[in-house]
Amino acid sequence: MTTVTARRPGARRGLATPWLMLIPAIVLFVLFFAAPIAYTLVLSFQKSQVNGLGLGSGGRETVFAGFANYVSSLSDPDFIASVVRVGVYGLILVPTMLGLALLFALLLDSKRTRAKGFSRVTIFLPYAVPAVISSLLWGFLYLPAVSPFFDIADALGVMLPDLLSGDAVIIAIANIALWGGVGFNMVVMYTSLKAIPSDIYEAATLDGATEVQIALRIKIPIIMPSLIMTAIFSIIATLQVFAEPVTLKPLSNSISSTFTPLMTVYRDAFTRNDVYAASATSIIIAVATFALSFLFLRVVQRRAFGGEN
Repeated sequence: MTTVTARRPGARRGLATPWLMLIPAIVLFVLFFAAPIAYTLVLSFQKSQVNGLGLGSGGRETVFAGFANYVSSLSDPDFIASVVRVGVYGLILVPTMLGLALLFALLLDSKRTRAKGFSRVTIFLPYAVPAVISSLLWGFLYLPAVSPFFDIADALGVMLPDLLSGDAVIIAIANIALWGGVGFNMVVMYTSLKAIPSDIYEAATLDGATEVQIALRIKIPIIMPSLIMTAIFSIIATLQVFAEPVTLKPLSNSISSTFTPLMTVYRDAFTRNDVYAASATSIIIAVATFALSFLFLRVVQRRAFGGEN
């Protein structure tokens, strides 16, 4: 004899409840994330074609362009130069920023450190300052005519370099990102350090390990996943640098309208009014960002998470 168990209406409502709660998030994700990406992808395969003199309602029309926009972007000397500059910028910024963040996190986690709360807030506070505001602040500090640093250097008979001229402008931009990014990464690493059981430190101390040995052989290996996560976030932020060079551009002749890849997108979209080329370049940047992040994660996966390739 077969017994059929009927599912109660209350149980069905219970199964549907999680999906109902997810609906607002799904709608927002589709409207403000998935749909814009899909629309950008569609635009990247189109172009504006001029008919005749380009006058009248039928003077311009949108036609299918295939991969022409992508070929044009990848062969654009300005875009290639911006990619090289961002690469140099990342090589300067990412190791320095993560190294300082790790150093500060280890110092704050040390038992000998005093005023930890004040120090933690002081280091993190620059991250709360918007990028445009911090860029304006540092921009005036870089200007020899108004910077107090140059006045003090003149009084001491020291010559300071002009960071807004020549290739040194990359260092000036990296310094702004460094000033704001160290605090965020430090908080992530410090939080991971606080999650480590103190028994491990006590056992290492009984075995004769010093503070430096504990940091190098216990703390850093345990928080390696956090280090990898902050490194990926830093790589993504590096490829998307925009606010700092745009804000400093009126103060320096060394920053062109295509100084970074995103500035090239901005030029194509709003200066040349070519939204199709800008869309193709945006897709290229997005794919490159994903590829670099994925490659970096694959390289360090075994050490960070104990996974197998």
